[in-house]
Amino acid sequence: MREQTLAITNKIGLHARPAALLVKTAAAFKSDIAIVKGDKTANAKSMLAVLSAAVRAGDTVTVRALGEDEEQALEAVTALIKAGFNE
Repeated sequence: MREQTLAITNKIGLHARPAALLVKTAAAFKSDIAIVKGDKTANAKSMLAVLSAAVRAGDTVTVRALGEDEEQALEAVTALIKAGFNE
């Protein structure tokens, strides 16, 4: 398993558009990918799970990837978060 902790820097956090980008990015990989905020763990391939994690701007999350392409998956998801979801 690979993981990285990041701050959410876009203005609104994981609202519908960035959450959709996250889910689309995660779905491109075979690995299981999760977003962890506090005691909540959300499946990054599920729009409902990502939105229900209630990640806001300034929150810190841990991205976890486990599977055959975990390194590439972690790189793609962290790059998206670091880019502020291109907002």
